[in-house]
Amino acid sequence: MGRHSQMPLRNIILALLLPVLLGNACVADAGPPQQPAVNDYQTHTLGFDGIRFSCRPEQLEKIESGMARYLASFGIAPELVVKKVDRKNGILFYTLSTPEEDANTLNLQDRPEMQIKEEVVSLPMEHGKKKNIQTVSKKEILLALLQHGRTTEFKGRACNIEALKDHVGIRQNTVAWAEDLMWIWPDGGPANWNEKLWKDGTPKPGYPVYKAVNDVFVNQAKYSIGCYTATKLVVVQGVLDYYRRIKKDKVQLKRVVRRLLADKDPLVAVEPGRMWDFEKDFDPREQNNPGKLVKVEYGAGPRNFVPGDWVYFLNTDPVSYQKIGYEGSNAIYLGRNKFDDYYNDNNHFYTYDEKLNEVYQWRNGVFSRARDFARIQPLTPEDLERLSAPPSEGGLLTTMRVFPYFFGYEELPVREEYLTLE
Repeated sequence: MGRHSQMPLRNIILALLLPVLLGNACVADAGPPQQPAVNDYQTHTLGFDGIRFSCRPEQLEKIESGMARYLASFGIAPELVVKKVDRKNGILFYTLSTPEEDANTLNLQDRPEMQIKEEVVSLPMEHGKKKNIQTVSKKEILLALLQHGRTTEFKGRACNIEALKDHVGIRQNTVAWAEDLMWIWPDGGPANWNEKLWKDGTPKPGYPVYKAVNDVFVNQAKYSIGCYTATKLVVVQGVLDYYRRIKKDKVQLKRVVRRLLADKDPLVAVEPGRMWDFEKDFDPREQNNPGKLVKVEYGAGPRNFVPGDWVYFLNTDPVSYQKIGYEGSNAIYLGRNKFDDYYNDNNHFYTYDEKLNEVYQWRNGVFSRARDFARIQPLTPEDLERLSAPPSEGGLLTTMRVFPYFFGYEELPVREEYLTLE
């Protein structure tokens, strides 16, 4: 399930990513905050985890009011959140009041004080039909962003609660589209696409990119794709569908589409090139590719995932790594201790331990759990803990987390060699 299956050749020269001009995004003053009031959230000295706002000092009061209302809208109790402030330098941190060493987000839904429940969302299908999907709640996404183990920073135009709301909304929509998938696994063979809309992984002329991408989700039996391509499609669908159907923001939708089609291939360079710099055949020219829709950050704490994250489990076994499609596993975190199951091999999701087990067993020749069941080597809790470490420490899970840009609230980067052409 590595990225080399159905991947374009390394020597494809990525075309110009058209610069996306972002307008100022402001939120109207919504008046006095509802309960709980701003100062109900504990205030301590400056810290480094959770959600960070790096803004002008005069912006803090409005952000604090908006954040208090947003937290209250989910029924998040004031005692669950610590606010840390440096008013002189315009910095606000919001962090869960969990112990500093607690970075785990996998079990948030199991903690009674969090009061997390799933939400039901409606997804469009063919012929005007809709399908209701149980998915991760926006509350769980927000709580995961607040947990220790990593920092999500909002600055510049993103000094705005609406930027956070959009970010949470895109993450939830991404997860919703990944909940109920049953694509065909090519098992090292070529990918197959609906020939009416696609040619070799590129939408045919005359079809809007959103229509071609949406077809991959509503006509799943017509597609045989590896997990690298599948993950990119989920990311693209999550963003496109959010601005087109949910927010109905034509300006941002147009900018996202322009960015995807800058090189006429919406599934190329979706992610930053440096994501793959650990691979032996990494092309240094990809280092400057910032990614069309998502950014990458490193150093996430143990068992720390935010729903909607793109993560990578690396197969560290040198033998099975050579098998096409099994270099590692690209995955989307769905919240509730679930990772995607694009091919419905495991009842539509894997738990964290099951995901580690799946990738580890490849070294034992277990490529189909039904067919190769006799080769499975049981793992102890101690084994799973060891495999949770980064590959440099003997584990399988890389520390990188990949997630969407703050569209409309930050300047989207383009490749340096093309900046003079803007």
